[in-house]
Amino acid sequence: MFEHSAPKKLRRRRGVWALSLGASLALSACGGGSGDAASASAAPTASAASRDTVAFSIEAATLTADAAAQIAQPSFHLAPVVLDEPGDADAIDNQASAGAAPGVRSIPADTAALETRGLTIQSLAAAQRAHALAAPRAGDGTVAPLAATSSVTTFTPAQIRAAYSLPVLQSTALAPTAFQAAQQGAGQTIYIVDAMHNPNAAAELAAFNAKFGLPGCTTKAITATAALPLAAASSTEGCTLSVVYSTPAGAMTATAPAYDAGWATEIALDVQWAHATAPRARIVLIEAADASLNGLLGAVKLANAMGAGVVSMSFGGTEGNWTASVDPAFAVNGMTYLAATGDSGSAVSWPAVSPNVLAVGGTSLKYTGVGSRSETSWSRTGGGISAYTAKPAYQSDKVPGVGTLVRRAVADVAFNADPSTGQFVAVMPAGTSTVNWVSAGGTSLSTPQWAGLVAMANALRVQSGKTPIGAPHATLYNQIATVPGTYAAAFGDILTGANGTCSSCAAKVGYDVPTGLGTPNASALLSSLAGAAVVPAAPVVSDASISGKAGVALTFTVSATSSSALTYALTNAPAGMTISAAGVVGWASPVAGTFAVTVTATSASTGTSGKGVLTVVIAKATPPTISAPALTGVAGKALTGSITVSSPSGSGLTINISGVPAGVSFSPNGQTLTLYWTKPVTGKYSLTIIAKDAAGLTTQAVMPITINAK
Repeated sequence: MFEHSAPKKLRRRRGVWALSLGASLALSACGGGSGDAASASAAPTASAASRDTVAFSIEAATLTADAAAQIAQPSFHLAPVVLDEPGDADAIDNQASAGAAPGVRSIPADTAALETRGLTIQSLAAAQRAHALAAPRAGDGTVAPLAATSSVTTFTPAQIRAAYSLPVLQSTALAPTAFQAAQQGAGQTIYIVDAMHNPNAAAELAAFNAKFGLPGCTTKAITATAALPLAAASSTEGCTLSVVYSTPAGAMTATAPAYDAGWATEIALDVQWAHATAPRARIVLIEAADASLNGLLGAVKLANAMGAGVVSMSFGGTEGNWTASVDPAFAVNGMTYLAATGDSGSAVSWPAVSPNVLAVGGTSLKYTGVGSRSETSWSRTGGGISAYTAKPAYQSDKVPGVGTLVRRAVADVAFNADPSTGQFVAVMPAGTSTVNWVSAGGTSLSTPQWAGLVAMANALRVQSGKTPIGAPHATLYNQIATVPGTYAAAFGDILTGANGTCSSCAAKVGYDVPTGLGTPNASALLSSLAGAAVVPAAPVVSDASISGKAGVALTFTVSATSSSALTYALTNAPAGMTISAAGVVGWASPVAGTFAVTVTATSASTGTSGKGVLTVVIAKATPPTISAPALTGVAGKALTGSITVSSPSGSGLTINISGVPAGVSFSPNGQTLTLYWTKPVTGKYSLTIIAKDAAGLTTQAVMPITINAK
């Protein structure tokens, strides 16, 4: 929409009228992309401008009302069978099952067809009751059981520790050495962020610990009025479990959220397997009031306020052009953020897509208790190429398998996630004290275990006088994956399987979308992470497409994310283009053409840099147009006419009119001049009209006027 102001000046000089017209231009645009081939762009939007200039800015994305209200989904799966209670061998010796093959349980035909995603004990029991009521009965009134159609393999904590080379746990009867305690995450905090309420989280964890001989956890209350940040976790206290409730604003409340069976199951497996991986870390379960992205983001903000630690997020929502606006929530010093990539196959979800979040994908595990594990990509693991988020600097082509990415790729890493090769979880429905054992999977199972690994690495670093690792991406990609021997030792590279049919959906040598860099060989990985010099996360600079017009001043602000102040530089910029200390690009007199300008943002505190490409398209200037229809009148009878001048550039105009007969006047209205001649005089006249825009382009037209005798 164009809005034209009134003329600045209207004056007559020796029969020549000079008129200056100013114009302000308001533009707005929105857009997005999807799929692997979509291009990232930021639509320029006009800011308030002077009368002769048009100023553009790239507006920061915001969490729109639609995004804020989007409901996130937990990323867990359950095999459709209730397992027999595990034996007590691990309760006596927590390594008893480490060298044994995992248990295999047949899945009955009456539940085999159930969808595993979000399956709960309650829905499984309901399906079994429905089958029993509908099934034909024998003469004695009994229901004949259907033959099993498939089976599920389920791993114990000791078997997972053995398969992934996690440090062996000492007997709970023995006090660990300081080094052993660090190997189990002592002194570190894992924040489990979920929605809704699980009233039995502590009781389920206690049953899980007792069955598998894991260190117990003391329940420790944190009041809603507690001062934040919390005191640092003790390296000698052992595991504590605290449950707090968050508001969307990131504060604590004493009001527990409503119960939801699905989220309660998610909470159970998150808490139990974060603890199974790092059994001496402090666990703080943060329950959001609802599953909206706004509510869950508030829980993340609360974790940030509570102090340094590792944040595990086993949920996801659809990514959008708003995701960059909340990236600062995942860029707090001393924090590490991990998120599940999802469980619906090839797709990209938030918060895993954030370049500040470690995105965790899933595999299907085979392990017999001896030798090495074998894994394929789980067919339902999430992962893909973002439609909106720029490629982070750590995903460079120097990393094996990465190749040339157009935008952020997820996953970053992986862990067992297939519920058919699942892991034991203790579940107690609300209002009961009965423990049910299920085989759980999903990338929500992978995520808390990777959170435990990071907590262990941090504990080992602190013990040797180093700072916690914080954002691990640069270390994993650039210090580990780019060194062939180190990469092979630290990661199991997943070579088979796929999460879809797209060109990037298949597992392959090196980095791939379904499983990222691979699964952890924990002993070597922890050694690398514990000894590595921390590489600060580089600033993330968004690519953008900017449009302008030749001769019309252009300004816009670079979109860059960093936890520290930035300095900026331009490469391949056209003459006259500059960038300020605040990241504002200016070009006083653009020339027509397409320019690929690289902007480099450098962290003032860490020296790390990120780059983005600005595609600046400047349209060729078009001269003004003049509409001046010929006039015919009668002497002595008032005559009116109009002259309309428009400028495609939308910039200021100067109009000069010569050959104006005596008695003629003009009344301007926007870019239209109304001609008045009260008492025309017989004769033929020619008005010469010259219009000049701010770019210096001119147009000339002649307006004939014929006045006939009475």
